[in-house]
Amino acid sequence: MASLDDYRVFVAIVEQGNLTAAARHLHRSLQAVSRSLQALEQGLGVELIQRTTRRAQPTAAGLAFHARIKSALADIDLARSELAEHGARIDGTLRIGGSTQFSAPYLVPLVAAFMERYPDVAVELVVADHHADLQREKLDAAVRLGELAPSRLHARQLGMLRVLTVGAPGYFARHGRPRVPADLRRHACIVRRPAQDAQRWHYRRGNRRQTVDVRGRFSADNAATCNAAAAAGLGIATAASWQVRALLDQGRLETVLDDWQLPGLPVHVVWPAGRRPPARTRAFIDFAAARWPVEPPG
Repeated sequence: MASLDDYRVFVAIVEQGNLTAAARHLHRSLQAVSRSLQALEQGLGVELIQRTTRRAQPTAAGLAFHARIKSALADIDLARSELAEHGARIDGTLRIGGSTQFSAPYLVPLVAAFMERYPDVAVELVVADHHADLQREKLDAAVRLGELAPSRLHARQLGMLRVLTVGAPGYFARHGRPRVPADLRRHACIVRRPAQDAQRWHYRRGNRRQTVDVRGRFSADNAATCNAAAAAGLGIATAASWQVRALLDQGRLETVLDDWQLPGLPVHVVWPAGRRPPARTRAFIDFAAARWPVEPPG
């Protein structure tokens, strides 16, 4: 019978992309991770992960199972945390950092639910376009989008946001629609600076990979500006789905290359290293992991 650890291994494989990365993330051996996945699949009688030499691609059943089991595991962690804190008062002021565009549509509702659960906790939300220094800003925790730079901060991954390829209907009417990623070389593409590897877009469809070096006349250092430029017809852009949902619903943007998948945008909660964080911080970290959806509203 599969153990809780086997389920945690499966979640790590899906979110880290392959067995080797999952083993590194869990501080376990590759053999142990492989055995856990085999035990889980044998117990369920379903293939959850398609293995290749480079990637571990979840099956359709695996993706659906991941969405359910991740939430269940987070609820278990939250229950354990609350049990450990039983008898300890969870109160005081919690300072949380968040990004400008993401905080209003998602982080605020999460904080509201947390404050309802813990009525003796006050929250100060510190919103900025840049990654705030937790020590200088006296932050207890922060929610960050994208790959984390090396640091001494503790981190817990909350989820992964989908990234789409988008452009304006008028642009496609004038220049046509790319059918495969390689077609992007003939298009004006909008690049977000100074994102790492910004002019190289990586696509995957099943076991196929395509990496495309893109270029265009417009670039910007802000995601919302890049999305607005795409809606204005200046070229094709990549964007997190939640950022452009309204533009898609309004018909100002359309998706292309829907059969090809871009790397997702990871979401983490981070907190300072060193001494054990106070009960209110630990409660927020576990609450965020338990309540984080696959995609935020938008």
